[in-house]
Formats: sequence, structure tokens, C-alpha cells
Amino acid sequence: MQTATQLQTATQQLSGSLYPGAINPRFYQFITEQVLPLTDLDAPAFWQGFASLVAELTPRNRDLLARRDDLQRQIDRWHQQQAGQGTGPAHDPDAYRRFLQEIGYLLPEPAAVAITTQAVDDEIACIAGPQLVVPVKNARFALNAANARWGSLYDAVYGSNLIPDEGELAAGSCYNAKRGAEVIRYARDFLDRAFPLADGSHHQATAYLIDEARLVVELVNGTRTALRQPGQWTGLTGSPEQPDSIILCNHGLHVDIEFDRTGAIGSKAQAGIQDIKVESALTTIMDCEDSVAAVDADDKLEVYHNWLGLVRGDLSVELVKDGKSRLRKLNPDKTFIAADGTQGQLPGRALMLIRNVGLLMDSELMHDANNQPVPEGIIDAVVTALVASLDGSGALRNSRCGSIYIVKPKLHGPEEVAFTVTLFERVEDLLKLPPNTIKMGIMDEERRTSVNLMACIAAAKERVVFINTGFLDRTGDEIHTSMHAGAFLPKTQLKDQACIRAYEDNNVDVGLACGFPGRAQIGKGMWPKPDDMAGMMDSKIAQPRAGATTAWVPSPTAATLHALHYHEVNVPVRQQALRSRSRAALADMLTIPLMPAGHALTDEAVARELENNIQGILGYVVRWIDHGVGCSKVPDIHQQGLMEDRATLRISSQHVANWLLHGICSEHQVLSVLRRMAVVVDQQNLNDAAYRPMATDIEHSLAFRAAKALIFAGQSQPNGYTEFILHHYRALAKSRP
Repeated sequence: MQTATQLQTATQQLSGSLYPGAINPRFYQFITEQVLPLTDLDAPAFWQGFASLVAELTPRNRDLLARRDDLQRQIDRWHQQQAGQGTGPAHDPDAYRRFLQEIGYLLPEPAAVAITTQAVDDEIACIAGPQLVVPVKNARFALNAANARWGSLYDAVYGSNLIPDEGELAAGSCYNAKRGAEVIRYARDFLDRAFPLADGSHHQATAYLIDEARLVVELVNGTRTALRQPGQWTGLTGSPEQPDSIILCNHGLHVDIEFDRTGAIGSKAQAGIQDIKVESALTTIMDCEDSVAAVDADDKLEVYHNWLGLVRGDLSVELVKDGKSRLRKLNPDKTFIAADGTQGQLPGRALMLIRNVGLLMDSELMHDANNQPVPEGIIDAVVTALVASLDGSGALRNSRCGSIYIVKPKLHGPEEVAFTVTLFERVEDLLKLPPNTIKMGIMDEERRTSVNLMACIAAAKERVVFINTGFLDRTGDEIHTSMHAGAFLPKTQLKDQACIRAYEDNNVDVGLACGFPGRAQIGKGMWPKPDDMAGMMDSKIAQPRAGATTAWVPSPTAATLHALHYHEVNVPVRQQALRSRSRAALADMLTIPLMPAGHALTDEAVARELENNIQGILGYVVRWIDHGVGCSKVPDIHQQGLMEDRATLRISSQHVANWLLHGICSEHQVLSVLRRMAVVVDQQNLNDAAYRPMATDIEHSLAFRAAKALIFAGQSQPNGYTEFILHHYRALAKSRP
């Protein structure tokens, strides 16, 4: 371990030998002393190579951002000209499309694209199931997400609103046997749907055992039966005559039925079933981006340190519950006796992907030859891949194929995808990894990407393992891109518009056309209401039915419940059926969801929309600025908890900015609502001892000032992103005593 003086000398010498910039000493120390010794890489050569990579790619990164700004300026001017002529792009879609082609926003679609990605883990390539996204900066959340590969169906149902929490079924402060009976009924219904018996029902089962290498189920009438599809039985733990558990498989997803006739549940349950463990979050995106508040070197090093612990398998967190301390760490794999008598193993953890930041932000961790901060996305790619290259060096393994999965957000079009491919190539060279070790997840959440999606995939066809849709960022980008086209519909109406429906369908259509089945995921967006699992179960089944192999969920409980949808829907079969439909229309994707000409909202409707948007903005921003929480459950104006991150903030702030621009509301009206909603948010946080009220000192509240800036400076923020303003005010908050 170097002393502080030695460390300062080393970083100064290194910086001077590479370029006249600087490397943050703690960053240098973390990489040089904690990471590089675990590899075969030479430290001086690594840093020299890192500097060369930065020198090569930083100018290109900045050029791409300038291209974004130039396109936006041209689009703004075009809309302003149309308004000056008394027309709008919605009235002349052909002219709008020609204009986008002329400026290079809309590119020719490749004739045919077939991805060739190799060495992809089954959780991504072959099996459909839920996906968690979690801030890697929060070690406890990250461990919970990684361990969410398996979840208790009993716990998920008992603790959710799938069973009404009222009357004799109320959960209460101790176990409610009547509620528990409803849980067991729900679970047996699931077994009957996913693993039907040749005769009878799992409700009638009194014992499960193995006889002559097949699963036998004894029923209450004394008869024996088997699974309708015997091949669904995968294996067991314990003895064949009295298993500790049996493992079943449907659509590639496993279910582990656990028995314990002496257990609290099993002793009273027919067949002695103690619990049913469901394979839940197949994959987890460890997030460095929208769910994370990382504004300085200390924050970013915490992110990298946690990622190192996850990859090495030694990350742990001490928890205190009911006065007892326990250590939370990563779960081991599951071992069992397979149906053929051999020893089998199932992953005990979700396959981890890591989401880097986009191209926009710079980082104080390194400075370039012009003494300018280096793009954070470049540093992210190097460091997260360096750490991921240690996979298997610890006790646990992440990718069984030896691949590194990096999700890249906020890419605008195929040029930026191609740049990211080049970045990954340079990182592989630096780390001496085989070509295409680093796989790419493309977030299809920016308008220029969605209308050029096939070209984006073509640019990464040897690496791509993931495309997804997300209403929030996609709509936030739609609003900013078309800011001067006119006033947008109220936010609650936007999801049902033609542009969003076409965007969602196009993502699946293009993924299927490009050969994603068997190689890559087609993903869908987040369920935003973590307390409403009944609502999720009613609506989120639409995503696998739409052909998606994965969709985001807000919690391990939601992952366990959403997994049931993938038992009900055979996604590969559904994808095959969807191949015959017509492609989503580009014209629909380019339709801007504006309020109809001559349509006027009532004063009450405008007020309600402003209150909903602004309360959400304040509720999220106050936690981001004052506490550094990048993703949290925030109560909305109706007291319903919603998962909020920068994507939700982007759409809300851009929507208010758009209405201000087009005179739907006034500056005075917005300021009045901001002040009133600050009182509401303060009241919602009364029980938080660490909360700093806004309304009592509104002029000095950094959170309130940040929220105001997000709205009134929304037009000028690059692509409507919120990062610059959030980072500025969070840094001020951290500097306060």
C-alpha cells in the first residue's frame, strides 16, 4: 500500500509522462493496487494504453455530441418555420420525413441484417424471464438483485396485494393462517397451469416421490399419477422416497418445490410442501447510470468497488434486523441429483450485466491532454470491463461463456453505436481480451435510435445481445426533439398514441428480423408501481405476449411474480407467430403526439397535469440532491408509491417545459404549483428524520432550485437530459457543512 505522498508522486509522474492532465489519486490507487494485481496486466503499460485510448476516442465522443446539437438546432428551426407558415409537421408528414432524411437524422435502412453474436449465456440467448435493474452504488440493493434468481412464491404472494389485505385475509402483525391458505391455493393453481398432472390436480397431492426414475404424485384418493409432460421433472435433492425438494422445468424456467413435514408451513400443508421457489430474475442490470447519483470521484469509486465485489463474489453487507446482525452475501449455485442420476447444478444468482453511462457526461477521475475531464462513458467502459474480466477468479462465476455484458444507454443512431463498438474493440485490445468478448446491450430509448434501429443493430451485429423499449426516456426524447412542433398531449394520454405503439412493435419486429431468437434479448420496460402486484399481474403479461423475452421489474418480489407470466406464455412460439405480421410503420413512429388544432384544455385539466408532473419532479429531486439517492419509490400526488429515476424526471420536466413554451401554462402558474407541491412533498416526508424541508426555506433549498431549473431551463438541456442540473446541485449539497 502506497503512502499518501508516494501516491501523489506516482500519479503526478504518470500524468506527466502520459499527458499534461491528471488522474485522480484515489482512482489510480484503486485500479493499481486493488484491480490490476488480480490480472496479468502490467500497470505502466495499462495506464499508457488507457491514455492512448482516451486520446483517440475523446475527440470522436465530443464530435458525436456536437452532431446531436446540430441536428436538434435544424429540427427546431424547421418546426419554427412550419409554425410561421401556419402549418405543422403533423399536417405534412411526407415533408417532415424528407426533411429528416435530408439532414441525416433518418438514414436508409440496410437491406438485411443478421446478428452473429457468439458465446452468449442461455439466460440472454434462450430463456425468457424477468430482468431487474438496480443501482450498483447501493451494495445491499445490488446483492438483493443478484440473489433474486430464486424467489419464494409463498412470500411474494403473501406480502403482495394479489390477496386483499383486508378483513379475515389481512396480513396483520403475525402470520394469518387464512391468508396463508389463500397463498397455498394460488400456488397450487400455478402448478396446475405450468406443470399439469396426467390425472387430478396438485391441490389433491399428498406426496411427491421418485419411482423408477420418474416423478410420481400420490393423490388424496390413494391413486398415483405423473406429470402430463414427464420431461418437466428435472431432478431432486434428498432421497427418492422422501425428497427434500423436486425441481421442475417449464419453458426453460425452473421451479423448486421444497418439502418439510416438520416446518411451520409444511407440517400443516398437504404433501408437506414448505415453500415453492421460483426461478425469477434471470438477469440483472447493475446500473451505473439513471438509477445512480454519482457526481464525483468518491461516488464513482463506490460504484466501481461494489462492481468489483460482485464480480469477485466477495461483496457483503452487514444487516441488523430485530436486534440481530447478519451478513448478506451472494448466494451459491444450487446442486441437485438430475433425472438421469448425475449431479446437476443451477445458477444461484442472476446473470449480471453492467450498464455504463452514455456519451454526455465527463468525469473528474481523469483529464485529457487539454486538461479537460475525460468522457465518463469511456472510463466506464475500461473500468467495468477490466473488473468483469476477473470473472471466475473468485469463488463464484457470472458468465459461463466467458462474456462481458455492457448495456449502453442513450445512444443516438448508428454512428454512436459504431463508436461504442470501436470503444469496446480498444478496451479488448487494452485488456488483452479475445475479440467480441464484450457484448453490447443497445437501449432503444432515443428517437434517432428507434427510427434507425436496424442500422444500429447492423453496426453492432457481432456484439449485440439486447435491445429494449422504455416509454419514459423515449417519450422524453420525443418531447425535446419536437419541442417547437407544438403543445404535447397530457402525459397520461401519450402512452396510447400511434408513435409509442409503433415504437414498441418496431422493436420486436426488427429484433426478430435480425435473428435475435437464440442469440439476444428483446426487452420491454419497467412496471412502475412496486406496491401494486395485482395490477402488474393483470397488465405485464402483455409484454411476453408482444414477443419480448424479458421485461424490467422493480423488485425481487415483482421478479418472482412476473416469472409466472413466462410459464404461461411460450415466448419463442409467440415470436414465431409474430413474424408473419406487417412491420410497424415508420410514419406512425414519426407522428408527433401533439394536441389537436383548436383543442383547448380546461383550466382544471391544466392544473391537474401540472400538479402531477411537478409533485413527481420535486419528490424525486429532493432525494437526489439532498441524499444522493438516484432511484427510489416516491409517493405521487395520490400517495401511490412509484419507482422514479432520471427517465421519469426527464419526461416530466420536458413536458412542463413544452407547455410553457406553447402557452398552455404560464411561468407564474408553474412557480405557484412548485411552491404548493413543495409543501405536499414536505408533508409526505414528515417521518424521515434526515429529510430537509423545502417549503420552509424555499429560496435556499437546493432541491427546490434544481427542480425549478429542470423546468425553466429544460429547453436548453442537451436532448432534454437532466444530468447537468442534477450533478451541479448535488455537488453543491455535498459541499455544504
